[in-house]
Amino acid sequence: MKEEIRITKLVLEEKKAVKLFFWLFNIVFITYDLFSYFIFPKSLNREAGIPQGGLGYWFYLLIFLITPIGIYFLKRGNPYLVKYIFFFGYTLFDFLNSVLIYWGSNKPFANGSLVEIFLVLFSPLFINKKYFFLVSLGTIVKYGLLGLILKDTRVLVAILLVIIISAIAFVLLVRFISYIKAITSVHEELRQKEKLAVIGQMAAAIGHEIRNPLASLKGFTQLQQERYPNTNDFYPIMIQEIDRINSIANDLMYLGKPKSVQFTKVNIEEIIAYTLSITQQQAERQQIIIETIMEGPLPPIDCDDKQLKQVFINLIKNAIEAMPDGGKIRINIKVLEGKRMLTSVQDEGCGIEDEHILNLGEPFYTTKKDGNGLGLMVTNQIISDHNGQFRIESSVGVGTKVNVILPISQK
Repeated sequence: MKEEIRITKLVLEEKKAVKLFFWLFNIVFITYDLFSYFIFPKSLNREAGIPQGGLGYWFYLLIFLITPIGIYFLKRGNPYLVKYIFFFGYTLFDFLNSVLIYWGSNKPFANGSLVEIFLVLFSPLFINKKYFFLVSLGTIVKYGLLGLILKDTRVLVAILLVIIISAIAFVLLVRFISYIKAITSVHEELRQKEKLAVIGQMAAAIGHEIRNPLASLKGFTQLQQERYPNTNDFYPIMIQEIDRINSIANDLMYLGKPKSVQFTKVNIEEIIAYTLSITQQQAERQQIIIETIMEGPLPPIDCDDKQLKQVFINLIKNAIEAMPDGGKIRINIKVLEGKRMLTSVQDEGCGIEDEHILNLGEPFYTTKKDGNGLGLMVTNQIISDHNGQFRIESSVGVGTKVNVILPISQK
């Protein structure tokens, strides 16, 4: 639906440009020829009139026939074709008219035309590089062929003029495209912020409403398990699923009301050790080995340890879920240039395709069958709040590596 609306708007803008082009083309064409062949010669007491030997008034009739053809295609919903019809039509008829006028005669070749300058200068308004280069190069080629046919070097003046005007038009075209891209980028950022604000409000309300009954459900389930420990094997599963729902509710609450970061000096070893104590049991159930490598003495970092624990729990759980048939997770921690600390979590899972990596972290975007798309979004937000960087490297069939770079505490 959005794509259809976008296409419709583009078509409407093209129609506006084409309609303006209709009027200006005909005004420039008529005005220039009237001035060149009638008004200017009379002011100098020269013979006025259309040059002899060419198409004569047929030239003007053929040029004016281009307009109804353009209107026909415009009404048929194909405005993009109209500008090409005008250019090719005018260039062909003007080329034939010039050949007939100057072929075999001693008349001095009239260099250039205001219509061609108009065509080149107006082309940036269509925001189409293909059309711009077609008009510029097509006009140059036309004069080059006329020079070869008529064996007249005076066409070089017209070619030089077209090159100069084309350079000016190209600068305008580049600025138009850059300006449109800037406006589009700002619009997308604003739209994204508005979307996140709405999601945040909705998430906070939903998370708050879910957490209250969850606490009751978990309490009653644990009570029933204590009363009848040997009667039902589903109690642990129920508690585990309630905890999973509670984790989702916590993510929703974070999106709705991001917590303020309380920075303290913390050793990364303590955070990783806590994270492993939480995820070790799930890893062992899936026959996954977690290997931790810490390179050299690691200085403390300024962070909110609770939030960073949530980050690494999310990352390690993602790595575990990516390897349902077992494997190895490598956690590597090292200092970069004495100012930053790199913590990487690498798995041997199925990997992620490049087109999906770009969208990871977007609200509710996930590659998991039963995922919700909130974990990485919260992770990315927490790392951003810590003035860090979050990068994902992945190869399909090989695995995924997540790099978290955080600033080191300055003494």
